[in-house]
Amino acid sequence: MKKLLFVIDSLDCAGAEKSLVTLLSLLDYTKFSVDLMLFAHGKVLEELVPKEVNILRPLKYTEFSNLSLREALTKSRGSQEFKMLSSRIKYSLKLRKRNYSNAQKARIFWESVSNVIETNPTTYDIAISYAQGVPTFYVAEKVRAKKKYSWVNVSYRLNEKDRIFQKQFYNQYDKIVAVSDSTKEILLETFPEFLERIEVIYDINNPEFISNMADIGNGFEDNFKGIKILTIGRLAFQKGYDIALEACIRLKNMGIDFRWYALGKGPLKEEIRAKIKEYNLSEHFVLLGVKANPYPFIKEANIYVQTSRFEGFGLAIAEARMLNIPVVTTRFDAVFNQMVDGKNGIVVDMEAEAVCEGILKLINDVDFRNGIIKYLQSEKKGNVDEIEKFYHLIG
Repeated sequence: MKKLLFVIDSLDCAGAEKSLVTLLSLLDYTKFSVDLMLFAHGKVLEELVPKEVNILRPLKYTEFSNLSLREALTKSRGSQEFKMLSSRIKYSLKLRKRNYSNAQKARIFWESVSNVIETNPTTYDIAISYAQGVPTFYVAEKVRAKKKYSWVNVSYRLNEKDRIFQKQFYNQYDKIVAVSDSTKEILLETFPEFLERIEVIYDINNPEFISNMADIGNGFEDNFKGIKILTIGRLAFQKGYDIALEACIRLKNMGIDFRWYALGKGPLKEEIRAKIKEYNLSEHFVLLGVKANPYPFIKEANIYVQTSRFEGFGLAIAEARMLNIPVVTTRFDAVFNQMVDGKNGIVVDMEAEAVCEGILKLINDVDFRNGIIKYLQSEKKGNVDEIEKFYHLIG
C-alpha cells in the first residue's frame, strides 16, 4: 500500500479545494493510505473529506498564529515560542507596507516563518502539493518522499524576484501538474526550463456527486420570482466583481426583473458591500457568503455568470454546465478548454457592457436559451476519467 500526502492551504469552498475533495472521493483506499495536511482548519469542505483520509493535526505555528496577540505574548516564554512570535510579527509588519500579490504574500510568509515550521516526521511514497505557493514550499522543504508532485491551478505569471524564489522549490519536484492546457502554456512562459516536467491533468469534477448534492440541502430562500443570476468565486480582484457590479447597474437601469447572487468570501468583501450600497443595488446584488453545498443554488439559478480576469480552469463553470445552467463568461485564458461559444453558453469580452449584453441575450431570446439548455443536456458530463491520468502519474 502506497503512503500518500496531499498538502493544500485549506478546504475552503473554492475550485482547487473542491477538485481535491473530488479526487479524494474517487481514490481506491485498498491501494493507498492518505494523509492530508492543511494550513488552516475548520473550513466548510472538510466535512466532505472521505473518512479514510487522515487529516493531520495542525502545525505548531498554525496553532500559534491563531492565538490573539495577547495570548501569543503570554505563551512566548520558551525559546521556540519566542521564535514563532518573532516570525509572526515579522510577517505582519512586512504585509503592512503595501498591497502584495498572492505570490508575493506566499514568498514573504515563507521567508518569515519557514524557520519555525517543523519537518513532517513521516516518509511518504508520494507527496503532492495541491496548490502553488506555501503548500509547494512546504512539500519541497519540510517533507521526505520518494516522489514529489506539484499542482498549479491558476494562470501563473510571476515577477522576476518571485520567479527566481520559486524556481528553487519547483526544482525539487519530479513533476509539475497544470490543470489546463492554457495553464501549462502560461506556466512555461515563466518556467520554460521545466517543459519536460509539466503535465496536464484537469480539475476533476464528478457529475454524479454534483447531481446528488444539488438535490439535498437548501438553495435560495428569499422567494424571489424573477431571473436569478448566480456567480461563485472569491471576493477578490481576479474574479472581476467590479465588472459584475457595473453590469448589474446596467440591467437595473433597463428595468429587468432580476436578482444577482454571489457565493464567496474574500478580501474585497467590505469594498463590494460599500459599492452595493453606493449604487443602490441592495435588492439586485446579494452576497450570500460561503456555502458548503453550493449546488442547490446553481440548480435553481436561471443563468450562471463568471466575470473572472483569469482562471486556471474555471471549475464553477463546469459545475453549472453539469447542472444544465446557461453560462455567460468572460474570455479568460483557459475559457475555451470547456466553453463552446454560442453552444453551451456565451463567451464575452472582459467588460461590463459585454457581460450585460450576454445576459440579456439569454433572457430575451427564448429559442437561443432553450438551444443552450438542450446542448448542455446532451454534452459529456464531468471528467472522472482524469483519475486514470492521476493513477498513471503516481505509478
